[in-house]
Amino acid sequence: MVENFNMDFSKRMVIESEKLDWIPTRMEGVERRMLEREKPESGRATSVVRYAPGSYFSPHTHGGGEEFVVLEGVFSDEHGDYKPGSYVRNPPGSQHKPFSADGCTIFVKLWQMEPEDDNTVRVDTTFADWLPGQVEGLTVLSLYERSPELVALVRWQPGTQFQHHVHPGGEEVFVLEGTFEDEQGQYPKGTWLRNPPYSEHTPFSTEGCLIWVKIGHLPVQDNFNT
Repeated sequence: MVENFNMDFSKRMVIESEKLDWIPTRMEGVERRMLEREKPESGRATSVVRYAPGSYFSPHTHGGGEEFVVLEGVFSDEHGDYKPGSYVRNPPGSQHKPFSADGCTIFVKLWQMEPEDDNTVRVDTTFADWLPGQVEGLTVLSLYERSPELVALVRWQPGTQFQHHVHPGGEEVFVLEGTFEDEQGQYPKGTWLRNPPYSEHTPFSTEGCLIWVKIGHLPVQDNFNT
């Protein structure tokens, strides 16, 4: 059983999730690729989860909230059906019984919301309005904002480069399409990055990409050396 897996937020994490093995969960037909996990079946976790056609998870409560993006297929619960590109936030204390009739894959984060964050969010990104970013070649779709946390989709046209900058509250990125880059490497589709508080970089994309990004939410740990 995995415990305290990649839970040191002072360390930069880069994981190509598509190279990881699928690990069965306690529910038949539901598998996951673990990116970070506090406890075997509870606490903070970030994973890619795959539902086989007709599989389901038993009814449960999200004590620390749940946030996910549908990567492939259609994810469902008693509240609705969520196709590829859907972004959902279920607040702390919410309940549901998830399933997938035809199978799906989601990028999901658990137990990462403040108790007072009671906002339910449902965004169909295929119909949402994208806005110009801070540099030419970037477009941004804001998904959620509650200070200091900001969540968005960012589309990079080929050859786009962003200015050098610092993330005081850390940054997480999940690459949805194409290849994201910075001076430290190249990150193809399916890569998860967690850059610690006060990290800095100069991101760009040679071929173009689409990323899910969250900033401002990571704790500053005593052992972090700037």
